[in-house]
Amino acid sequence: MQVLAVDLAAGMAWPGHASAPAHVLFTWGRLPLGARNFATSQLPPSTATMRQIAADFGAMQLAARDREWGAIPSVKKDGELLRRARPIGGVDAATARERLDCLARPAQVDGAAFTLIVCTRDRLDDLPTCLAQIAALDPAPAETIIVDNALDGTARSLVTAYPALRYVHEPRPGLSRARNAGIRAAQGSLIAFTDDDAWPAQGWIGELARAFADHDVAAVTGLVAPSELETEAQQLFQFMLGGFGRVYEPTVFDHDFYLAGRPHGVPVWRIGAGANMAFRREAFEEVGLFDERLGAGASGCSEDSELWYRLLAAGARILYEPRAIVHHRHRRDIAGLRRQVRAYSRGHVAALMAQADRYGDRGNLRRMFRLLPAYYLGTFIIAFVQWQPRRLMLVCDEARGWLTGITYVLRRRWRRSADVPVLPEVHHG
Repeated sequence: MQVLAVDLAAGMAWPGHASAPAHVLFTWGRLPLGARNFATSQLPPSTATMRQIAADFGAMQLAARDREWGAIPSVKKDGELLRRARPIGGVDAATARERLDCLARPAQVDGAAFTLIVCTRDRLDDLPTCLAQIAALDPAPAETIIVDNALDGTARSLVTAYPALRYVHEPRPGLSRARNAGIRAAQGSLIAFTDDDAWPAQGWIGELARAFADHDVAAVTGLVAPSELETEAQQLFQFMLGGFGRVYEPTVFDHDFYLAGRPHGVPVWRIGAGANMAFRREAFEEVGLFDERLGAGASGCSEDSELWYRLLAAGARILYEPRAIVHHRHRRDIAGLRRQVRAYSRGHVAALMAQADRYGDRGNLRRMFRLLPAYYLGTFIIAFVQWQPRRLMLVCDEARGWLTGITYVLRRRWRRSADVPVLPEVHHG
């Protein structure tokens, strides 16, 4: 499957070929509008189709972003998006284009306040591309720290090729430990994270900076789009499992969202992905650093969403801003995808237990012991009746991850290490 980007502001020309299906991210300049899949038989799309896509996606963005026609929506009851936007029917094309042009203007905020942290562990194939993309960021962060989580420091030679980068070695295994080491070393008042298998868009730091400048939020997340969909495993992750989200409208998550979700487990995973997130330093001073029992190398994942949970519980607000784009290289092989699915399920269970222990929110336990098993059973039955062998395989992996997550949190040392690390007082820019 081709992965293409089409800038509708530049015209309706089709940039790809017609010999393979396509996953297309439509933009208006640097403003992402939405994505659509095309079968080979639908390629190339007609001019009329492209115009209709531009009209539909453009209307959605105007309703979500334009102050005259709408506003950034908030998630309120039961995790549903409450739109405060009015219909925009009757708006002429010239006016809509002018408004979209304004929304698509590049951010005019520099990256002087930013420290960018990239944690890596034995990914010498992906890391060079990530480092090259970071070097091309415009605006650039004031500081970039590469935290090497490999015991023998295998990434050091790659990082030294970029004199502007700082190298930090954290030999203790675990993504949360690596991220915390980066935070302790950081000097910026804004701290951004991406992964070693992800590549930020050129204006990524500028969009994060604009989001913090325009909104009173403790954290910002952004769109994580696939960089390639060449293999079955990559397509299964993106389309069958949902990838890292498919929302193209900004959303504010606040304390009301937290309160509404408590009875059944606050769906903090909707906020974004750890491959594309940023925080004010004060957020870590307020609620602590990443829980080192969670994340890759420990529980498996969900160290990011558990931190968002703490922020929301403390009354903070988090903005999802899809203008801040990172491209992610999904795992290419089925075996790797299955390991990832098990790790995600295991980590999700561990995060639910951490949240229940820390706040006494029984909705986390209800999700863990009732809602998740019901979901696995229902998905298994549907996949069996419709005979979807790949979905059967993956839901079994999810259930297996759930079971290992239960055993993980029952270990004696789970509660002995429940305190999250705190940020030491250091001077920062």
